[in-house]
Amino acid sequence: MTGWTRDQMAARAARELEDGFYVNLGIGIPTLVANHIPAGVDLMLHSENGILGLGPFPLAGEADADLINAGKETITELDRTSYVSSAESFAMVRGGHIDASVLGAMEVSEDGDLANWTIPGKLVKGPGGAMDLVAGVRRVIVLMEHVSKDGAPKFRDHCTLPLTGANVVDMLITNLAVFARSDRHSPFRLLETAPGIGLEELRARTSARFV
Repeated sequence: MTGWTRDQMAARAARELEDGFYVNLGIGIPTLVANHIPAGVDLMLHSENGILGLGPFPLAGEADADLINAGKETITELDRTSYVSSAESFAMVRGGHIDASVLGAMEVSEDGDLANWTIPGKLVKGPGGAMDLVAGVRRVIVLMEHVSKDGAPKFRDHCTLPLTGANVVDMLITNLAVFARSDRHSPFRLLETAPGIGLEELRARTSARFV
């Protein structure tokens, strides 16, 4: 079982972004979305640490250690990149000015609950801006592997890890399939599967119900 690569997952998520959108990219797989913005789509990428208008990842030898996103990864500037305080950056999120956020996850439930910030027993500094993002952003797209390293489903009937937000996920893209729901009162619907992944195999690796 392989399915889509991380880059292919990011490219699929990029197809959901529209011209004129303001978009926040979470750490991990979501940062790859910046490299796959479709031609003709002009949008602004936002980072919680105070950057509006991020460019794609720098090429080898072009990284500037002083230019980093909220995940401490190096970025590039555009001719319209602007810098603000972290307080102003979070005001954009909390004020409802971000159209979409692409986030990673450890678990997503069939009801759209998201767990992506901690595993009990492991030392973490906190949830960062994730809770603000799922509460203040209009559309939440999640990118994650379909199963954990031990083979357990990550798209589940209910989350077993501490929640980042309840009923907040609008679209889920894994290495095996794409699911979405029309609103937050509807079930997830299977939109497509990765090449070579059949419905029977997908259901065997998923504990969540979907249409």
